Amino acid sequence: MNSNDISRRSFLKQGVALSAVSAIPSFWIPSKIHASAPRVSANDKVNLALIGIGNRGNEITKDFIKTGMCNIVALCDVDMGAPHTQEVISMFPNVPRFQDFRQMFDKMGGQIDAVTVAVPDHSHFPITMEAMAHGKHVYVEKPMARTFNEVELMMKGEKKYGVVTQMGNQGHSEGNYFQFKAWKEAGIIKDVTAITGHMNNVRRWHEWNPRINSYPVAEQLPATMDWDTWLGVTHEHAYNHDYHLGQWRCWYDFGMGVLGDWGAHILDTVHEFLDLGLPTEINPIYLKDHNPFFYPMSSTLQFKFPARGIMPAVDITWYDGLDNIPAVPEGYGVSEIDPNIPTVAGGKIQPAKLNPGKEIYTDTLTFKGGSHGSTLSIIPNEVAKDMASKLPDVPPSPSNHFANFLLSCMGKEKTRSPFSIAGPLSQVFCLGVLSQWLNSKIVFDRETRQITNNPVANQLLYGAVPRQGWEQYYKI
Repeated sequence: MNSNDISRRSFLKQGVALSAVSAIPSFWIPSKIHASAPRVSANDKVNLALIGIGNRGNEITKDFIKTGMCNIVALCDVDMGAPHTQEVISMFPNVPRFQDFRQMFDKMGGQIDAVTVAVPDHSHFPITMEAMAHGKHVYVEKPMARTFNEVELMMKGEKKYGVVTQMGNQGHSEGNYFQFKAWKEAGIIKDVTAITGHMNNVRRWHEWNPRINSYPVAEQLPATMDWDTWLGVTHEHAYNHDYHLGQWRCWYDFGMGVLGDWGAHILDTVHEFLDLGLPTEINPIYLKDHNPFFYPMSSTLQFKFPARGIMPAVDITWYDGLDNIPAVPEGYGVSEIDPNIPTVAGGKIQPAKLNPGKEIYTDTLTFKGGSHGSTLSIIPNEVAKDMASKLPDVPPSPSNHFANFLLSCMGKEKTRSPFSIAGPLSQVFCLGVLSQWLNSKIVFDRETRQITNNPVANQLLYGAVPRQGWEQYYKI
């Protein structure tokens, strides 16, 4: 029996009924909504509710506060008694607290202009749909959601409710964004045919046994935790600490693995400015220790994008895993993560370490870049020197990602990573995750937005039927 068969059988054994809906369902509308999503007065601060205040939520809270453009009016987290939530609570001791985001909107909806969503990936969708239906602007961490259809509905919600949205790939407001845009418009970046993306740092599951045959056993639930709200739309799991505090990233039921976690920081400008859209094919070239529960120890995925206008077809090859570092091109130079690696003498080398980032190949030039806001370099150095006088000026960023969102809520700017832009990028990752999970090639029809070679994968575009009590977010 091959791993593809194991994956499918395990999925079916879990008793998760798949949605066989052939059309994208419309979204739920709560009984009390704002007729429109008004912008905040330019003279006022944005009244911001924080949903998820530990770990990453703690970090973005501080970033929003630094802008000086918001008031924190509500705190929401499923475990207000946990150690990782205490710092933000201590910063705002008199702000109302909630464990269930639905109760927060019911009680304080009229006092909230916008929300931040810094929770596990599987909960992005219901929280965002609830917020938008109440007319609230939304800043949600990347990736937007776990399933292709959830992202689709979030994009529809953005249009219907007229809200300001921003996905939290912060580099989309930093140097690489403005450089890539300027270089593309000036014709420096053109005729791209191949891209390599890579993130080979240690992940939480590298120390785990990949040959498990069941989910972790039930453990005592912390007394302060609302596990039902934490689970949200996904199917039932008994509490286990290995689902919590960042470990959720590695489970197919909750997270998006390395690709979903880092892809939006590495491939975002490539995707937007090369107008890539959705791929036609995804090939799982290498999946080390594939299993149906959590992501492979290492993955190599090839995404094929067709020609667009005068731009040629592009292949993106993604590498993650400690033993899966891609070769780099001639003239690459040192890897920023390890300055002791010598300059490349010629040909391709397999570095011992490599910074998270990308290499971009065109008919005439090769570029290397890092993640987040790291700017591109032309390689090798000799070519970079020859090109220096031809490079256009790159404007500075007028605002970081957090200020950009708040200024957009005031009508002063437009967000750089709204759902209309971040959505298709997130859907690329959703398709890649399906290829990983099923260990299967995926052929995707960009016109019908369906997977044509694998019925199980096509059903998984919609994901599992949500848990009882959470169906309203998907109903027609």
